[in-house]
Amino acid sequence: MPYDTSLPTPALRLLGTFRFEVAGGAVAVEAPGQRLLAFLALNRSVSRGVLAGTLWPEAGEVHAQGSLRTALWRLRRGGQHVVDSRGEMLSLGEEVTVDAHAFLRTALRVVDADGDAGDDPCLGLLFAGDLLPGWDDEWTLFERERLRQLRLHALESLSARLTRSGRHALALDAALTCVSIEPLRESAHRAVVAVHLAEHNAVEAVRQYGAFRRLVRAELGLEPSARFTAMLPPGAAGGW
Repeated sequence: MPYDTSLPTPALRLLGTFRFEVAGGAVAVEAPGQRLLAFLALNRSVSRGVLAGTLWPEAGEVHAQGSLRTALWRLRRGGQHVVDSRGEMLSLGEEVTVDAHAFLRTALRVVDADGDAGDDPCLGLLFAGDLLPGWDDEWTLFERERLRQLRLHALESLSARLTRSGRHALALDAALTCVSIEPLRESAHRAVVAVHLAEHNAVEAVRQYGAFRRLVRAELGLEPSARFTAMLPPGAAGGW
């Protein structure tokens, strides 16, 4: 499906699932083209040799370079003129917006103690899915885990900021999202308890603590940290 380059900025979606959009509509991209665009989006600029060797690691150099040329040709044939070429270097076109880039900027602002996330329109990306779930390329696995860890820290920081500003419903949503991503993460459960305590919901706080304590006992044979236990009213943790 070719597209008119006069239409609004093309967008590459890598969070949740791969999607290439122009003017709000999805453009079909074959699997090799998807990996080519995703790799360029995550690595900015790369040589043809590195790109071919990474995307087709089991093919010989000649065949890998041929596969790269074919993938580039098919992208252009489909009207997707979004790869810039400067000699041996390839990069994603500057006009293409990438949700993973916006996520990274927003998450770093949130975790920066001196930053101000405010009502950043990209905050919703913190609640989006993982980077390219289901892709098992080595370079994808590394980037997925890097962004997942950043997401967890950003959600905890966002919850703390929202709690301090009295926006408890949103704070709780951020904290519970963090728990859903990593149920054994104590700091995420502490964020949930902090919101409950800020709302003077001690019963809810104790219940959350108890659920986490039972979970880590069963899964890891561990106890919550002294820091977590100290958040609760004296003696409240004993029944769990």
